[in-house]
Amino acid sequence: MKIRPLHDRVLVRRLEETTKTAGGIIIPDTAKEKPSEGIVEAVGNGFRAEDGKIVPMSVKEGDKVLFGKWSGTEVKLDGETRLIIKESEILGVVEE
Repeated sequence: MKIRPLHDRVLVRRLEETTKTAGGIIIPDTAKEKPSEGIVEAVGNGFRAEDGKIVPMSVKEGDKVLFGKWSGTEVKLDGETRLIIKESEILGVVEE
């Protein structure tokens, strides 16, 4: 299934949280936190400013982004969970 977010929304695939600490301790599923890092899969056109012009998005497909733990709305697409978040909820873009 293909989805195109509207306006200033972004479709993000969460990155998997590590299952082992640096010291080698395995973290059980019940103790894991929701990852707050993901890859942008699709972006909307942008938001409409007060003067009526469309302001383009700052992020693009393929960007690795950081967002709050409880940001966005989870949706199921083809059996996989994705997030739809507003661009303003994205805290930053990870540049490697």
